[in-house]
Amino acid sequence: MHSFLLAHEVPIRLGFFFGSLLFMALWEVISPRRALTTAKGTRWFANLGLIAIDTLAVRLLIPLQAVGMALYAANHGWGILNGILLPQWFKITLGVLGLDFVIYLQHAMFHAIPLFWRFHRVHHTDLDFDVTTGVRFHPVEIFLSMGIKMTAVVLLGASAAAVILFEVLLNATSMFNHGNVRLPGRIDGVLRLFVVTPEMHRVHHSVVIREHNSNFGFNLPWWDRLFGTYRPQPAAGHEGMTIGLSRFRDSLALTFPRLLILPFTAKTIP
Repeated sequence: MHSFLLAHEVPIRLGFFFGSLLFMALWEVISPRRALTTAKGTRWFANLGLIAIDTLAVRLLIPLQAVGMALYAANHGWGILNGILLPQWFKITLGVLGLDFVIYLQHAMFHAIPLFWRFHRVHHTDLDFDVTTGVRFHPVEIFLSMGIKMTAVVLLGASAAAVILFEVLLNATSMFNHGNVRLPGRIDGVLRLFVVTPEMHRVHHSVVIREHNSNFGFNLPWWDRLFGTYRPQPAAGHEGMTIGLSRFRDSLALTFPRLLILPFTAKTIP
């Protein structure tokens, strides 16, 4: 598995990205959960524009990235998992779980620390909630996240295969749990025991502060339950809740170029 993932990393990543995006976009058309409140074309241009800038910037400015750091750490025997004897499949599993826990902690930290919130709130200014919200992140947040991830890879000793699997899963589940799709209650109740569902993560995008400071998980739902940050439903219900941040309600001020400069022009309050 390790050699296969390394040899086919780029097509695997691209295939899962575009496959997940297309699948969720079609699902949203067939069975939407909520009516959109703003122009879809403008939002999609802004959200997809951000992911394009993010990807290009990371590729150009951080050529090593998390996979390269995993290989470097393995060659030098750095990290917990590189220092113990375990079956390879078990190391990969622990690596994925460990990285997911780090991302949960990072997400909570980005809400709690004003400097980090300044950039992360770009994600929360989306006035609607759909598949493209899952890729709406400011480039500076992506750089901060990459630095945290690379540090975690070294400390954990996560293998390159674990990193690739984690990033592919995180990307796909982020688009899934941001989907504006309708799931039967019973199916959602079972799924959210194993993965963050749209019904669970939508609460995190509520305009109500106590609600957007909950449900920090992107991939696995267990950390929120374990650390008391789980909130099953929004107080106003999924049809009645308001998406976004109370201070940013003008869609004309949330265009692609304005999102890029937003962290530098507004105070760090919700």
